[in-house]
Amino acid sequence: MSKQDMIAQDLAEKIHHGLYCPGDYLPSEHQLTDLYGTSRETIRSALSQLNDLGLIQKIKGKGSIVLDYQKFTFPVSGITSFQELNQKLGMHAVTTVLKNEPCTSIPQYFVNRGVDADQPSIYIERLRMIDHEPVVIDRDFLLTPPIDEIPQKVAENSLYDYIEGELGLDISYASKEITVEKADDEVAAQLKLTGDQLVVVVRSLSFLNDTTLFQLTESYHRPDKFKFSDFARRQKIKLK
Repeated sequence: MSKQDMIAQDLAEKIHHGLYCPGDYLPSEHQLTDLYGTSRETIRSALSQLNDLGLIQKIKGKGSIVLDYQKFTFPVSGITSFQELNQKLGMHAVTTVLKNEPCTSIPQYFVNRGVDADQPSIYIERLRMIDHEPVVIDRDFLLTPPIDEIPQKVAENSLYDYIEGELGLDISYASKEITVEKADDEVAAQLKLTGDQLVVVVRSLSFLNDTTLFQLTESYHRPDKFKFSDFARRQKIKLK
């Protein structure tokens, strides 16, 4: 990670562990510069990350105040990998790769949205554990082309870091749909659900900057462990 990423992660963990509580002000930029032994520009970049995540609000002339933000809240908007959230929010999650194999069968949900049912892809299924409990199942279909294979070590960590850093592809935007559904037997067993429990399902289609579709995702979340929110900032538009 870059210096600013490490600082942002450290401050986020301190917020989540109560060292800085909602309503508290973080140390000033000058104090943080001394604390981390870095430049003010690096500190400002780290604070901007926290600001964008909704962890703090920067108030001119006063500093950065900590907002009330739940530890395992997933942002609805934006394109962020689980591993990136794991680092920034200090979840200390463990990932187990269940499958990493070629696939030529696309789920009907995506076929209904124009994807070829026989589109070749790399299918990756991963189980996310927090505090030794299963909380999320991620099922990714990485389309071939532009992605021909995913090394096992990459599947255990961040797909996006590999796609952007190693393959040089520019990830740009995604469409998402969130539903609440009855868990099927396989999902119920993987998440250790009992009875007719429900799961939160997030389905998304992700695109590169040149509008190429490269990823289809189905994520199954235990509703008792996570909640989803959107932190919105007003963008002023001048009307004629």
